[in-house]
Amino acid sequence: MNSKAFKLGVLASGRGTNLQAIIDHIENGRLTAEIAVILSDRKNAQALERGRKHGIEAQFVDPKAFADKRAYNAELVRILQAKTVDLVCLAGYMRIVREPFFESFPNRIINIHPSLLPAFPGLDVQQKAIDYGVRFSGCTVHYVNEEVDGGPIIMQAVVPVEDGDTAETLSARILEKEHEIYPRAIQQIVDNRLRIENRRVVHAKSPERQP
Repeated sequence: MNSKAFKLGVLASGRGTNLQAIIDHIENGRLTAEIAVILSDRKNAQALERGRKHGIEAQFVDPKAFADKRAYNAELVRILQAKTVDLVCLAGYMRIVREPFFESFPNRIINIHPSLLPAFPGLDVQQKAIDYGVRFSGCTVHYVNEEVDGGPIIMQAVVPVEDGDTAETLSARILEKEHEIYPRAIQQIVDNRLRIENRRVVHAKSPERQP
């Protein structure tokens, strides 16, 4: 592992397809970062196996082994800090991150959500979009803060909702866009092209100077 590389820590609970997209972009040179560690709250998460196949350290951290949610989150933070992680990426992580995450990684935690936030936060969003009758859905990369799915928006991609769509068919098309924009958003952070002004994320054409 290159000590000077921009290091990612990935939290995942399930299949890890967005994790795989990040790995693929790193390996083909389109994302200039490396994954320092993958952490999961589920022992049999496919994301862990995906990481191990690529030689990435992948750990199951059992939530039941801790007295409360803060203690569990503190252990995740301890591992991430020990790996000198620069950015925490949630990739299908099904738990709400809590302190001490925000004090430890201020504006350095991001997530991808399968809707055009602020519409349809939370779970089962594709079915909600279909039931509501929207003509367009999509996905959103956003910073993570104390408000669930409420952090400043970094990037979005639009997916039309077609007549006859089911939650499954819509989800599959949105997932394709997730795999495109999540690595792109990470690269913008690696390149120091983003700054937050109030709630708006401003994208610089050239890298911002470090203070």
